[in-house]
Amino acid sequence: MNFCSQCGEAVRLSIPEGDNLPRHVCESCGTIHYQNPKLVIGCIAEWQGKVLLCRRSIAPRYGLWTLPAGFMENGETTRQAALRETLEEACARIDLGDPFSLVNIPHINQVHLFYRARLRDTGFAAGLETLETALFAEQAIPWPELAFQSVTLCLRAYFADRKAGHFVLHEDELPAANKKA
Repeated sequence: MNFCSQCGEAVRLSIPEGDNLPRHVCESCGTIHYQNPKLVIGCIAEWQGKVLLCRRSIAPRYGLWTLPAGFMENGETTRQAALRETLEEACARIDLGDPFSLVNIPHINQVHLFYRARLRDTGFAAGLETLETALFAEQAIPWPELAFQSVTLCLRAYFADRKAGHFVLHEDELPAANKKA
C-alpha cells in the first residue's frame, strides 16, 4: 500500500501507538489501514453419494477441478457466502449443512471454510468462472487435477468421515512451503 484510501496521501509502515504489529499509517490524516486475511467459503455438495466439482475457467489454476467456493463479500455471513458461491460457480441450489473443514493458509493470508451440503436437484451447470461441472464418486475424483490443496484436504477428510459414519469439524494449516493453496 502506498496511498491512503481516506485522503490519498502517502502511507508509511509503522507500529501505531498501542499496537504491536506494523501497519500502513497515513502520514497526513493518521488513518491506520488494517489488512486482514481473506475468507474463501464454499461447500461439499453431495447428490446420491457423489460430490459436485467445478472445473475452473479463471486463473489461478485454470482448467483444474475444485469445490464451488470463492471470496466472502462484505455484508454477508459465511452461510450466505457458501450459498452464493455455489449458485454463482455451479448454478446449483443446495441445502446447507454444518461447517466441515477449516484450512488456515497464513502465508497467503487466507482462511478456507467448507460446509457440508446436499444438492436439491441435478439442475447444476457451469457458472461464469467454471468450464464445466460434474458429480464424482470417491473413486472417480480427479485427485491430480484438483486446483487447491485445501480442497484435497477437505475431500480426503470428507470421504474418511463418511466411511467412519460420522462427520466432525476438521481444522488444518498449510505451511508456506506449499505453493498450491
